[in-house]
Amino acid sequence: MSELPEPWMRGPMEGVHPLLAPLLYSFQMAREDLEKFTAGLGSAEIWATPYGLTSVGFHLRHISGSTDRLVTYLQGRELTAAQLDALAAEGSPGELSRAELLEAMNETFRDAEAVIRAIDPSTLGDARTVGRKRLPTTVIGLLTHIAEHTQRHVGQAIAAAKLAAVLR
Repeated sequence: MSELPEPWMRGPMEGVHPLLAPLLYSFQMAREDLEKFTAGLGSAEIWATPYGLTSVGFHLRHISGSTDRLVTYLQGRELTAAQLDALAAEGSPGELSRAELLEAMNETFRDAEAVIRAIDPSTLGDARTVGRKRLPTTVIGLLTHIAEHTQRHVGQAIAAAKLAAVLR
């Protein structure tokens, strides 16, 4: 298997403004890293909580759910009841398999990518609010947070995956 450079080093994305591309690179890196580092894990390992850490399954579900919620705020909308219910369920051990969790994340990323590709770069400084408290941010602030939040949980999922594999 040939090793590709990280997504951000593969060149510009056709039709994507360079200020929007970093989030799309982050999503691609998350896909590749999580596919690689969770390969071979069964359901027991996906939902294991080694040394009290949160499970790989939690992180995969949270990456998907948080991306969906943050993109809702990016669009200037409020969360739906279904999104709030999904948030409440994220911490519960699940029945979903590795493949189902990765596919759900990929679906969320595809939906988010469509929204991000449609952003007019002249709106990056536009105000947005987040959460019930309607905390202030901007379009670029949300884009940055989605990328860094995704990568934070990718790292935690990789650590949990490695521990779960060692402790089998």
